[in-house]
Amino acid sequence: MRTVEEQMKKLAALVGVMLVATAEALAQENLARPARRIVVSIPDRKLALMDAGHVVKIFATAVGAPHSPSPTGAYQIVQRIPDPTWYTKGKIVPPGKGNPLGTRWLGLSRKGYGIHGTNNPGSIGHNASHGCIRMRNRDVEQLFALVEVGDQVELYAERTPELDAIFGPVIVAQAAAAAGAGAAQ
Repeated sequence: MRTVEEQMKKLAALVGVMLVATAEALAQENLARPARRIVVSIPDRKLALMDAGHVVKIFATAVGAPHSPSPTGAYQIVQRIPDPTWYTKGKIVPPGKGNPLGTRWLGLSRKGYGIHGTNNPGSIGHNASHGCIRMRNRDVEQLFALVEVGDQVELYAERTPELDAIFGPVIVAQAAAAAGAGAAQ
């Protein structure tokens, strides 16, 4: 009788240790994913602001052109600059209507890349940038007010189940048109 009781105590202790380990693993997993993050779907040319796993807002964007694609991967916001100045090849463009960075710059931990406004709103929805994520000025101003230095930015070149959940499934006709196969035969 004593052995059954001892075995039950050992089993209870083992189950207790397993429960604690499982709880610790879940806590670590939740800590690994930041509460607030930006998710960019390059093929959809869309950006989602996420908070605690929920979509706060989705914005249309322009992404890198074929000759200058947007990078993929996980980065962090390292700069927040209102009314940025653009520096390029011996040229300085101050803030204002002629500035291709628009009214806000969110610099990424990937040097030279960021999320910014534009002086060419007609480019939104296209693969038109030098690799940065372009937004309408009113949209980037709204995003700018909601994010901080240190927030995570994830750029994806291909659809994932998570992107399907965030942006909705890709409709076959849309995918064909985006690939150039949607033209009438």
